Formats: sequence, C-alpha cells, structure tokens
Amino acid sequence: YLRQVIDSFPKSFYAQRAKLLIADAYFRKGDESNMILAAAEYREFIRTYPYSPSAAYSQYQIGMTFYKKMLKPGRDPAKTIQALAEFKKVVADYPASDQSKPAQERIKECEQRLAAHNAEIAISYHDRKAYRASISRLNEIMATYPDYAGLDAIYYYLGDCYFWMKKYDQAFPFFTKVVTDYPSKKLAKAATKKLAEIEKLKAAAAAPKPKKS
Repeated sequence: YLRQVIDSFPKSFYAQRAKLLIADAYFRKGDESNMILAAAEYREFIRTYPYSPSAAYSQYQIGMTFYKKMLKPGRDPAKTIQALAEFKKVVADYPASDQSKPAQERIKECEQRLAAHNAEIAISYHDRKAYRASISRLNEIMATYPDYAGLDAIYYYLGDCYFWMKKYDQAFPFFTKVVTDYPSKKLAKAATKKLAEIEKLKAAAAAPKPKKS
C-alpha cells in the first residue's frame, strides 16, 4: 500500500512519508537481511529528498542499522566501524538537526567498542610475549581513542611490555600513571608492585660488585 502511494502520487508529501515508512518497516523487523533493505531505503530517501527535514533522521537510521548488529569487542568490528562512519555523517552533514546529539553519543559508544577490541588484541600480544607488537597497538589506542574508559589497562600493559623488555626507565612512568591517576582500579595494586620491583632491580644494578680475589 505504501508503494502504491509513491507510484500514484510521486510528487505529494505523502510519497515522502510512505518512502520513510517503508524503510522504518524493514528496520523494525530487525534481522540482518531486513536491516540491509532498511539501509538501502533510507539511502534512497536521502538521494530522492536531500532537502527534506527527515534526511537527517534517515542518515541516523542508516547508522542504527549497523549499530544494532555490532558484535562484542574481540569479534569482527566491521559493523562498528560502519556504524561509526554513518553517525559521523549525521554530525557532519546535519549539525543542527535533532539527530546530531544522539549521533554524537553513538559515536562515543562505537569508539569505546573499537578501543576495547584493539585493547584485547594488544593484551593478547603481550600475553604471547610479542611485546613490540603490543606496544604498537597500545600506542595506537592512546592516540586514536584518548577518551577510552580503559586507559588504566593501556598504561599498565605499556609499562609491563617495557618491564619485560628490561627498559625500566620507559616502564616506570606508565606504572606511575596507573597508580596516581587510577588508584581505585585493580591494576593500581599490580602497578605498585612493579614499581617496587623496578626500584629493587635498579638498586641491585647500582650496587658495587665485590672484587675478585
């Protein structure tokens, strides 16, 4: 019936409403194939009615078709990356719209998920003693996601990578940051122990060696 409205009255206001309702109908079904159809309908709406007040809503809904199918950190982040890109379009193309603020919130959520995903990979490198690869990933997280909620873990594992590489001067500031900036976090206790270990190792290295008789 909605398609009949569009075919019979293509220039009317109701054609616009019908187009949007078709997209919404697919979206509400919620499964993977219908989300793909919903995204296609929303995109077509924007192409057909670029100056419509509902264009911002359509762009936001495109983001939501990917957002609803995002996987947990550690699994394929493709949907999260796509959702992030689509929500950024809302903010860039429709900054004054009602959808701009919720899109910004979704952007933060997507970035947190991507940071958590990368953190899992970085920590797995650390656990496999691939310290250089871990450091590279951890530094990338700090640079790309400065508001990541799990930065205490990023600092701790950076410090621990340098610790096991025996680069104690580089490890020290990261452990110190965990202790001073995140004292209530679980890793603060572990970081405190590592700092004490570094002090012992430095003291042992600085102690005069007994002369051979």
